[in-house]
Amino acid sequence: MSDLKNYLFTSESVSEGHPDKVSDRISDMVVDSFISRDPYSRVACETLTTTNKVVLAGEVRGPQIKKDEIIEKVRNCIKDIGYDQEGFTWKNSTKIECHLHSQSADIAMGVDSSGNKDEGAGDQGIMFGYACNETDVLMPAPIYYSHKILRLMAEDRKSGKLKNIEPDSKSQVTFEYVDGKPLRVKSVVISSQHSANINQAQVRDLLRPYLLKSIPENFLKEFKEEEFYVNPTGNFVIGGPDGDCGLTGRKIIVDTYGGAAPHGGGAFSGKDPTKVDRSAAYAARYIAKNIVGSKIAEKCLIQLAYAIGVSKPLSIYVNLFDNNLDKNIFVEEKIRENFDLSPRGIREMLNLNKPIYEKTSAYGHFGRSPEEDGSFSWEKTDKINVFSK
Repeated sequence: MSDLKNYLFTSESVSEGHPDKVSDRISDMVVDSFISRDPYSRVACETLTTTNKVVLAGEVRGPQIKKDEIIEKVRNCIKDIGYDQEGFTWKNSTKIECHLHSQSADIAMGVDSSGNKDEGAGDQGIMFGYACNETDVLMPAPIYYSHKILRLMAEDRKSGKLKNIEPDSKSQVTFEYVDGKPLRVKSVVISSQHSANINQAQVRDLLRPYLLKSIPENFLKEFKEEEFYVNPTGNFVIGGPDGDCGLTGRKIIVDTYGGAAPHGGGAFSGKDPTKVDRSAAYAARYIAKNIVGSKIAEKCLIQLAYAIGVSKPLSIYVNLFDNNLDKNIFVEEKIRENFDLSPRGIREMLNLNKPIYEKTSAYGHFGRSPEEDGSFSWEKTDKINVFSK
């Protein structure tokens, strides 16, 4: 982000029924299925969803799971999301193909530990973590409230409270920043698939309460009704994978910080935690959140870089956005002293060898609450004292 103090900034989110998110959900279900039977399974699963068809492909190493079982679990994912439409349904009229096969021996050799060699990174790459004090969960405001709108809509849709709204939805929130802080909401866009028997005015009336429930009143004081855009193109009856092909890993900015921080380019879903695309991004968020939680900085960006087969990160970059070199050096030293950022160290630190990934596939991997089963462990702020001067 630039050094501008006054500006507009926008982030978007997409619902669990968005075609790309359906694909992410299915790929993460596969990861959980293997890890639940063998915590050290290796999985790289890509999913394509389109009109009445789902295709899974990728590499696995671990327990034998029959294709029929995977296919049945795919149908359960689709059913839970809420799809039973003519062009996409959890029932048998949607054809599901599973093309998962064994992991390459070359990749396994480079990544596995042997003798005195620690387990290496599963690929080269750069990963970023970010935190800021714009919200209680230390996330940028635009992406946090974009997620919240869709999450509340989905909860009410699934409970039956919100009728005539279908699973495929998108949101977008624009904030006005003054002196680098979010001051007010400038505009909100909600596009949602709906049943054929309601018109656009009714859709607008159904969705307005979710804007009001999601965003605090102090940000809406000057909000104008004409800046609330609902289904700007008109009808949105055909949606989901029937309206648009979905692929795993195409919503990486939705998954992270809504564009408020750089992104290394690697997606998360469908990858077991030996893949640093996923685990190192979680570790970078964990560190950044604890730094901001310690109040040593108002925002923090971390970059980690890895080489395939090499266990330690090639570089650790820290930006506290305050031009205080001594503080930056202090923080870098504390990171090196207190965090093992090898792939194995990250997994042990955050307890990642668990079937905790399916629930990360929608509404963001960050800004969530740590759960008793170990989900979202990277959101804990249990290392704040490390950075408190």
